[in-house]
Amino acid sequence: MDLEEEVAKAQALLQTHSPSSVVASLGLAVFCVCVDHLLLLSLVQQHAWLRAAVDNGAHGAIGLWSWAIVVGLRTWSGVWESVLAGCLASAVDLDHFYLAGSFSLEAALNLPRRPPLHCSSLILLLCGSLHLLIRACRPGAPWRPLPWLLFISLASHHIRDGTRRGLWVWPFGNTPPLPYWLYVALTVTLPQLCSVLMGVLGTREADSRRHKAALDV
Repeated sequence: MDLEEEVAKAQALLQTHSPSSVVASLGLAVFCVCVDHLLLLSLVQQHAWLRAAVDNGAHGAIGLWSWAIVVGLRTWSGVWESVLAGCLASAVDLDHFYLAGSFSLEAALNLPRRPPLHCSSLILLLCGSLHLLIRACRPGAPWRPLPWLLFISLASHHIRDGTRRGLWVWPFGNTPPLPYWLYVALTVTLPQLCSVLMGVLGTREADSRRHKAALDV
């Protein structure tokens, strides 16, 4: 590995713990607490559809926010990737309707077992397989962060759900429900951990090179 690549990796790692990244992470922690307090309001609790909408919206916002911490919002590419991460984090809950075999919200909220996309073992399988496939096929730079984006989207969703029912780690079963402080800590730490791993593996450096179109702000 030449000196230029080493310097690029070092710069990518330094960006991981920039002041803006730390502030964004603290903001994410505050958001998690605030949105969960919103869910406890009597108005939200009285309407299943409103409770589901707020809860699913929170999943999406956390996924979007987490990926934005990883890539930053300095380019349109980073903005659209963050939107995609948020959409994927929200889309996980569609498997409730799949397992229910119905578009009925009541049926989707009263399932006999946990739906397939809520299996945490699936995160490692999907993201690991996608990472190996991309390394083998060597596609263009825009595809390289995709396994990490998918990881952030799925993991942030599972961690948040874990406060209620724990994590479903097949074939070992379910963990105990996560303590609330641990949920917040893991949610805030996840983007930082992802950034470090991307920097070590060179994905973050490659990702920074492809971001050409800066936001005009």
